[in-house]
Amino acid sequence: MRTLLVILSLIIGLPAGTHAQPTKELVVYCSVLNEWCTLMVQEYERATGVKVTMTQKGSGETVAQLRAEAANPRADIFYGGVGDQHMEAGEAGVTVEYKSPMLAELHPWAQRQAEQTGFKSVGIYAGALGFVWNTELLAKKNLPEPKCWADVVKPAYKDEVQISNPASSGTAYVALATLIQVMGEEPAFDYLKKLHANVNQYTRSGPAPVRNAARGETTIGINFLHDGVAEAAAGFPLKVQAPCEGTGYEIGSMSIVKGGKNLENAKKWYDWALTADAQNLAKKAKSFQVPSNRKASAPEQMPKMESMKLIDYDFQKYGSGVERKRIIARWEKEVGSLPK
Repeated sequence: MRTLLVILSLIIGLPAGTHAQPTKELVVYCSVLNEWCTLMVQEYERATGVKVTMTQKGSGETVAQLRAEAANPRADIFYGGVGDQHMEAGEAGVTVEYKSPMLAELHPWAQRQAEQTGFKSVGIYAGALGFVWNTELLAKKNLPEPKCWADVVKPAYKDEVQISNPASSGTAYVALATLIQVMGEEPAFDYLKKLHANVNQYTRSGPAPVRNAARGETTIGINFLHDGVAEAAAGFPLKVQAPCEGTGYEIGSMSIVKGGKNLENAKKWYDWALTADAQNLAKKAKSFQVPSNRKASAPEQMPKMESMKLIDYDFQKYGSGVERKRIIARWEKEVGSLPK
């Protein structure tokens, strides 16, 4: 028997008489800006010695990939992206419950988000939705600053607006759900049909419209305001505004993937990502969301959410996969398919 153990240990590369060693690997699907994803990976690797493989893409695409890979998961952590889609992932059974010992350090809204998902996800940041525009283009075209949802459907803004596609982007899905909650569903879809005439492109990723506005490829983007502040901090001529009628917001979240091959390392990342030190990396990466750890330092340039008219966003309803599928299908049929 001892000889057999020695032979087996040589075959699988383990010392005789030992059990399998903990992995030193982690696979992260990351849905915040690439600079933030990269910095998080670098700092986690430095702190733990664990080798991280990271893929960056929008939260909508990430949930679709997690569903597709459910029988043989490749990822261990789903980091960032709107909480609605983390709720959908939990509902679909592709993420697992985990109660981090760091929960007590978080703002109540982050703790509440964890409770609402049965601890299958947790809030890591928050940010409000609104308009971001290129001040130079707006002045050149002699257009007024958009202050309200009612403004960006006016004929003066024809082909001047960009928003992402709600089928692939969590940002656009929050916008769609926000408009339904602000206006009611029927008026919201009438509004979206009017907005369609002014949209020059539905981008795949949520941050793309603000980046295109920064570079003069569109005049106005409908985005999370912190994305606009980040580009303005980099020197681009941008200004941001929360809509006067009221606006929604995201709670960016994090989840552990069900069946991931590196569960213990996933838990370590999860706990570490909720620390103030880890959340302070967002500011270093020029991301300006409200961090969920109460001890983390919020960037001075960050939009002040208390100065905005925020709706009582229904995360339970609009985080439901059934509801999300229904209203996206309606958008694709009634709005996305319209001719330009």
